[in-house]
Amino acid sequence: MVDVGAIAGNIADKIGAFFSSIGGLLQATHLPEQIKSVDVAGLFSNPWFLVPFIAFVAYMIYKQAFRDLFIAALFMGAWYVSGTHYMHTLVIGDELQINKVLPLLFGGAVVVGLVIYLYFGRSD
Repeated sequence: MVDVGAIAGNIADKIGAFFSSIGGLLQATHLPEQIKSVDVAGLFSNPWFLVPFIAFVAYMIYKQAFRDLFIAALFMGAWYVSGTHYMHTLVIGDELQINKVLPLLFGGAVVVGLVIYLYFGRSD
């Protein structure tokens, strides 16, 4: 008879090992710290970012994929907003500033609503 619990445990161990290796890679490359410290001026003066970014934008314009270009701009805008002074003062000490959470939630809901509308509400 097949032991379903042993099979599920084996699969869970493999999945856990996979995600722990990804977590180790993220910590080794210091990716969370790089995302937290937004340096827009430094990024857009770096040719290793600028050349592929311009190529991506030109390709999206050539393909006339304005929806995908708009969604990429939304993600870049969210990344930029995450590095502003407003976001850094969202948590002071160990206390969440409730008066700053509602505008953030409303803005996030608008962005998610736009993405859902662009993918599911319109036809090309």
